[in-house]
Amino acid sequence: MGVVVWISVVSLAVWLWLLLGHGLFWRTDVRLPARSEPAVWPRVAVVVPARDEAGTLPESLPSLLAQDYPGEAEIVLVDDGSTDGTGALAGELARRHGGLPLTVTAPGEPPDGWTGKLWAVRHGTETARLRAPEFLLLTDADIAHAPDSLRSLVSAAVTGGFDAVSLMARLRVRGAWERLVVPAFVYFFAQLYPFRRIARPGARTAAAAGGCVLLRTAAAVEAGLPDAVRDAVIDDVALARAVKRRSPSARIWLGLADGVVSVRPYPRLRDLWRMVARSAYAQLRHSPPLLAGTVLGLWVVYLAPPLALAAGLAAGRPAAAVCGGAAWAVMAGSYVPMLRYHRQPSWAAVLLPFTAFLYTLMTVDSAVRHHRGVGAAWKGRAYGRPGAPSFTRSRTAPDGRTDPPPREA
Repeated sequence: MGVVVWISVVSLAVWLWLLLGHGLFWRTDVRLPARSEPAVWPRVAVVVPARDEAGTLPESLPSLLAQDYPGEAEIVLVDDGSTDGTGALAGELARRHGGLPLTVTAPGEPPDGWTGKLWAVRHGTETARLRAPEFLLLTDADIAHAPDSLRSLVSAAVTGGFDAVSLMARLRVRGAWERLVVPAFVYFFAQLYPFRRIARPGARTAAAAGGCVLLRTAAAVEAGLPDAVRDAVIDDVALARAVKRRSPSARIWLGLADGVVSVRPYPRLRDLWRMVARSAYAQLRHSPPLLAGTVLGLWVVYLAPPLALAAGLAAGRPAAAVCGGAAWAVMAGSYVPMLRYHRQPSWAAVLLPFTAFLYTLMTVDSAVRHHRGVGAAWKGRAYGRPGAPSFTRSRTAPDGRTDPPPREA
C-alpha cells in the first residue's frame, strides 16, 4: 500500500505543476489577439487539399466562397485523386454560390518521400504563387469558416507581425463517442503545446492546427515549405517548427476558434480511434522508449488518481485516498474549461481518466500497427512507417482527363 501512497503523491504533485507551471494550458481564453484593420489589404490565396470530400464540401466550401474580405483573394482547391467527384462538385458549388474565384486543380502521384496531403498542398501553393499572394491560407476541406474569418486572420497577422496565425477549429461534438473523446483531443494537444508559449517571442514551443493556418508567403519560402516537411504525418506541427527553425525570430500564434468549425462527423469509436492512431506513434517519433514512457506517464498522471482513491478507501489508507482524490479533483477541474468550450456538461470531467485510458490504447495500437508493417491509414493511404509507398488511386482531372505528374520546381 505504501507504493500506492507514493504514486498518488507523485500524481498530485504533477497535477499541481501542470495546473500552475505549464503555460496555463487548460485555459480556453486564447483567442485571436487584439487587432486593427490594415490600411492596405494584402492579396491572399486560400489552398484547400481535398481527397474524397464530396460529403463535406457542401457545408465547407460555400463558407470560403462567401468570405467578406476587402482585398484580393482566391481559392485553389486541389482535387487529390478523389473518386467521388470532389473536383466537379467544387466547380458546381462555385457556380451556384458565386463569391471568391475558385480554381480546381489536380496533382500527379506523390513522389517517394511525400505524404499525399503535403504533395497536394505543394501543388496548390505553387499554383497560388503565380498570383504573388502575400499570405497563404491553408485550410482543410472539412472546415467551415465564418464570413469574417479570413478578414480576422489577416488583421491579426498584419497587426501582430506574425508569420503564421493558426486556429484550432471547433470540432464536431454530437454523438456519445464524440462527447467523450473530442474535447480531450484538444485538451491533450494544448497540454503538449501550450498556446501561450507558442506566441511568446523566442519560445521554442511551436505548433499549428492544420485545419486553419494563415502563413506569410515570404516565411513559407524562407522555410522551404512545404518541401521541408514533405514526409511529415503531423504536418501542422512540422510546418510551425520549420518556420521557427528557419528563423528563430519568426512569430507564430495558435489559439482556439470561435467561427472556424469542422463539419466532419466521427459517429463511431472506430472513426475516432483511426483519427488518433494515424498520428499517435508518429508524435512519439516511432520510438519504443518514448512509447513506454508515455504509457507509464498516462498511467501515473491520469489513471492512478481514481485507482488510488478507490484503493485507499477500500484498505483504510487515508493518505492514498486523500492524495488520489485531490489529484483527480485537480485533473477534473482543469478539464472543465475545455468541456464548456465544447458546450458539454462540467460533470463529464470526472470521466477524463477513462478517456485517457482509451487514448493509451489508441497510442499502443498505433505503435503495434507501425511495427507490424501495417501503418496508420487515412483515406486509402498508409502513413507512419518508413519506406512505405503511399496507396493511391488513379487520378483524373474534373473533366475526365488524366492529369500527368507536375515537374519538380
